[in-house]
Amino acid sequence: MTVIGTSSQWKIIAAKKRKDLANSIPAEWRVPEHLLPPDSQDDVTSWPETSGWFTPEELAITSLSAEELVPQLAQGKLTSEQVTRAFCKRACAAHQLVNCLSETLFERALETAKARDEHLARTGKVVGPLHGLPISLKDNFNLKGRDSTVGFASLVGEPSKIDSALPQLLEAAGAVVFVKTNVPTAMMIAESVNNVFGRTLNPRNRKTTSGGSSGGESALITFKGSCLGIGTDIGGSLRIPAACTGIFTIRPSFGRFPGRDCRSGMPGQEAVQSVNGPLARTLSDIIMYSSAVVNSQPWLRDPKCVPIPWRAVELPAKLNIGVMWNDGIVVPTAPVSRALRETVAKLRAAGHNVTDWDPKDQAEGTLLLKRMFLADGGKTIRHELRRTGEPWREEMYDYSVAEELGTADMWKLHLERTAFQNTYLDRWNASNLDAILCPTTAYSTTQHGSFRHVGYTGVFNVLDYPAVSFPSGFTVDKDMDVDGADYRPLSDDCSIIHASYDGELLHGQPINLQLVARRLEEEKALAITKAILEL
Repeated sequence: MTVIGTSSQWKIIAAKKRKDLANSIPAEWRVPEHLLPPDSQDDVTSWPETSGWFTPEELAITSLSAEELVPQLAQGKLTSEQVTRAFCKRACAAHQLVNCLSETLFERALETAKARDEHLARTGKVVGPLHGLPISLKDNFNLKGRDSTVGFASLVGEPSKIDSALPQLLEAAGAVVFVKTNVPTAMMIAESVNNVFGRTLNPRNRKTTSGGSSGGESALITFKGSCLGIGTDIGGSLRIPAACTGIFTIRPSFGRFPGRDCRSGMPGQEAVQSVNGPLARTLSDIIMYSSAVVNSQPWLRDPKCVPIPWRAVELPAKLNIGVMWNDGIVVPTAPVSRALRETVAKLRAAGHNVTDWDPKDQAEGTLLLKRMFLADGGKTIRHELRRTGEPWREEMYDYSVAEELGTADMWKLHLERTAFQNTYLDRWNASNLDAILCPTTAYSTTQHGSFRHVGYTGVFNVLDYPAVSFPSGFTVDKDMDVDGADYRPLSDDCSIIHASYDGELLHGQPINLQLVARRLEEEKALAITKAILEL
């Protein structure tokens, strides 16, 4: 797209993009007006089963996990075409109810699915470990001939000339890519909202956020419009959406999964690395996907990947878990604190060693993350906005007023980051921990436009530690979950977050926690999470 320079051009571009997206949904997959849930219906997760719009076969297929679908596809009990069609239809419904898509790839997906079925019928063999499985992708994964706007009007109409390394690997493993999902502007807001596609809603409660920046993915998966989706994480962008909707994800260490040829909202920012990872409704799907990708030798597709195959893990009978009750900046809201207390009690009752983890380094890590994000003075984002006259969103105020660091100051910032990583590792080793258990966010989820504080996730991006966000099994209870008399705010953000907590609005919403392991210990992080869930 060429430079426009007029203040209203972005509105014209955005309106056309939204219209094109709506028109890309075939008539057969557009929900009849009289069947749509009323705007007053907050929870729409049960709508597919009660609407009468889906066939029993479609409902059955889209209710299966990826791990359940893969063997049925491999054995020919289900065809890839019928599975792909079912998820395409449900994804279209999800978009019409919660605004979660950015691109549809139905023609490509159905052609790929038919090719998978033909190959299996002709050879009796699967293409790969993900044979015939529909997988959704976050907007920033490039696909040939398709936009990757990452929420900018200026990037509408600039289709990619290539596929990113990950979708290439997934299709080589047999997967079928069928949609891309919405993100916030530049993928740098903790809620999925931008000036092109608008705001993605949480299917569990449309008055609340599905998180960001992979919130389109979390909303789609929670609605069962996808059984497995891929997002990215640079400060919590996988884990926050998973927490807001009550699903699973892993933020891996840099180099485990391929990130080559993806679009970034701040290209060239590598002080803290962006990584990609799966989101799903079950932990077993996260494990299946992770092993399939790593065992596909991604280091042969991306020079930044580490050549470490997926490893078996044998956990000790007694785990050493450090629990971080708060990060010294924001006390978790009452439901999150309760879920953490209850989980710790179960760990101790099972005989595991649980000790308190001092959060004394968390504030420094949170500040380091912010300084690295703002180091270019907001110039990269400002450049894209100016191309079409697009305004700054309120959520990006800090970028709009930031001052650029010079090279020497940036080098000093890198040294501070390295010193921080060293200190944290030394403390971890001295404590002999297997993992840290802590909140994913201070919330279960929250009202649109009110998400604050990514410190619980972002510090582990600075450290490059793998972290799993998982539903704890506990839900918000409006009567039980209130601040006690001993609550004392730790900061202005803490006061604002607790003042905005609405137990009535959030009653019944799932509560996620976070499990963190040492760098490149993805297998161990997932294994410990599984052990905790089994309690």
